[in-house]
Amino acid sequence: MNPRHSIITAAVMTALLFAPTLSRDAAHCSAKKKKCIYTNTYIDRKLTEKARQWMESGAWRNGFTKASPDESVNVTDMYVCYHKAPETWGAMFAWLQNTDLTNIRAGKHRIPGTNLIASVEDSKNEELSKRKSESHRFNIDFMLVVKGTEGFRRLDHNSSTPSTAYKYDVVRYNYTPELCETIEVSENKFIVMFPDDWHIAKVKTKSNNQSFRVIVVKIPFLRQTDTTLQTTRK
Repeated sequence: MNPRHSIITAAVMTALLFAPTLSRDAAHCSAKKKKCIYTNTYIDRKLTEKARQWMESGAWRNGFTKASPDESVNVTDMYVCYHKAPETWGAMFAWLQNTDLTNIRAGKHRIPGTNLIASVEDSKNEELSKRKSESHRFNIDFMLVVKGTEGFRRLDHNSSTPSTAYKYDVVRYNYTPELCETIEVSENKFIVMFPDDWHIAKVKTKSNNQSFRVIVVKIPFLRQTDTTLQTTRK
């Protein structure tokens, strides 16, 4: 991810691990969440517009028609990450297109021509209190819902703090539930959680049926540098 464009970066998470625990008081954000930050923000308007046009054009699909991105997907992050490894993303979309996602057995499946593993999961949403928060420093979570609806929460950066010592790739958080962004991804939609999308998966939705099938693929997050990038809070 280009340091000139990124405002929120996953590198900041590592620094936060050594910061004192902050209060989770809702005062960190306004009642309407106007000051909450849920995902990476770019100041390069030309880049964000180019990414928007790229997404809308479907140039990334390469014949993939089974699903569309949920509106919560960070389009610019996807544009930047896709173009760092187009063959990998292309191979993943080709496998998804050519595989019977409804009837394939649950479990792990290697995607030909890559080191990617597709996890086919038949699962259920649970109460938020039963689910763990997470973000990944070195991987991107790509999740395509095949049947049902999967619930998510995306955490606010201003009021959330790491809750455990850093372990490779995964960070857990203290967070304020009322300040989370609620996302519900229905079938034939996919969501992508980049390192700056601190999130909780498999959270109970408004649906009467909490069962769903999802395809999860972890895509390596390729960095130009691992030095800490500048961050500003809105």
